[in-house]
Amino acid sequence: MGSVSFQILSDLHLETHPSYNSFTFPQTAANLALLGDIGHVANNQLFTFLEAQLLRYSTVFFLLGNHEPYHMSFKLAKTKMRQFQSKMDRRSLLGKFIFLDQTRYDITEKLSILGCTLFSRISPQQEFAVERRMVDFRDILRWTVDDHNAAHESDVSWLNAEVMKIETEEPHRQIVVFTHHSPCKDRCQHLRHKDSEVWTGFATNLSDQVCWQGRNVTAWASGHTHFNYSFLDETGKMVLSNQKGYRLFPSEEFNAGRVSTFGDKTTVSEALE
Repeated sequence: MGSVSFQILSDLHLETHPSYNSFTFPQTAANLALLGDIGHVANNQLFTFLEAQLLRYSTVFFLLGNHEPYHMSFKLAKTKMRQFQSKMDRRSLLGKFIFLDQTRYDITEKLSILGCTLFSRISPQQEFAVERRMVDFRDILRWTVDDHNAAHESDVSWLNAEVMKIETEEPHRQIVVFTHHSPCKDRCQHLRHKDSEVWTGFATNLSDQVCWQGRNVTAWASGHTHFNYSFLDETGKMVLSNQKGYRLFPSEEFNAGRVSTFGDKTTVSEALE
């Protein structure tokens, strides 16, 4: 099968002190995966940034975080991203742009990418605190906790169905999952947030789901928690993130040049500084 290498970045938050034009990073792989909270869809500078990456990378994978739809509806943000993808498809000299919105992309004959936002499942006990403290419910137009949870259920159902379909019909395929929100709690966020009254707004324990347990799922990369990690879980899959965080509060151990390789070998290696 061979291996495929990616730079995986999330939570760049280019909307802060806006840094769409000033943020730079080295190219260390052929493929770039941007796993949400890159910037605001309402700002055209986000699209300028994305187009600049298409001049450097063979393929750019992009999914929405919770910050991208700020100042518009989630539905409109998706529409604008699809319009951008269609526009880029007509630019033959650029790399390929893949908008991951319940999207399967077969990058080789034996390796598939499954990608979606995967909003978390907010518990009834934390609903009031999450709605009060998280800016999403003010800055995403017409967005409620019910919408958030419905989006979560939709993404989990889709992931489960896709994993089951691949395992049944194409058991030779390996699966790498890209999401923005975290699929696990204890090892995917800082210990200081373990018992937070709003933790269910950031992560969901999917350990009982097919998409987590699936034998073909060899890696899962996500973001959102501003906490970086890389570990093998109990099923043997690589679970990782590479989150920059806010400009004034950067996440520890973020490395924009880090290379993640999937396929015959699944590895995460540091780029030379």
